[in-house]
Amino acid sequence: MTEKSTLRAIASLVPPGSRVLDLGCGDGSLLAHLQAERGCTGYGIEYDDANVLACVRRGVNVLQLNLEDGLAIFEDNSFDVVLQIDTLQHLRNAEVMLRETARIGKQGVVAFPNFAHWPNRLSILQGRMPVTKRLPYQWYDTPNIRVGTFKDFEVLAIKNKLRILDSFGLQNGHVRRVLPNALASTAVFHFEHA
Repeated sequence: MTEKSTLRAIASLVPPGSRVLDLGCGDGSLLAHLQAERGCTGYGIEYDDANVLACVRRGVNVLQLNLEDGLAIFEDNSFDVVLQIDTLQHLRNAEVMLRETARIGKQGVVAFPNFAHWPNRLSILQGRMPVTKRLPYQWYDTPNIRVGTFKDFEVLAIKNKLRILDSFGLQNGHVRRVLPNALASTAVFHFEHA
């Protein structure tokens, strides 16, 4: 999810000059954008060797860590904003990582594929797991451990005492605020600990 319009939509949730931690930062494109366009500083966390190298080439500070091992190395409120963009659905300990995001960041931003998007619903009605631009794998070879919806995250946020500051859907780089659970392939949430 590195389209410029998507980067801008997510970056708009990060206050200028913030100290940022990007969990599962991939090739570092979002953090590089935040540094260049919003004057942010911080680190990415990535496990994949090729992505770590891409971060270094972009000038992004990166730590090579497995998120499944937790974030105990960071103290409470170490960062202004912690990002989890297309990370949550890959983690076995997704709820724990969400709580850790709220612990080490004053604010958090999470984005993930919205399984309730209407094309996905149509695929299920036809008896098949969806294969779309946002969910491009077959059911048997997907790296996603779980799928979730816009509404599912709202329930999870309440359960974990998170206050949602803003939420919207993204569809082809465009923000969707009307019926995002049905009309957007990506769910985006900006939150803080209640």
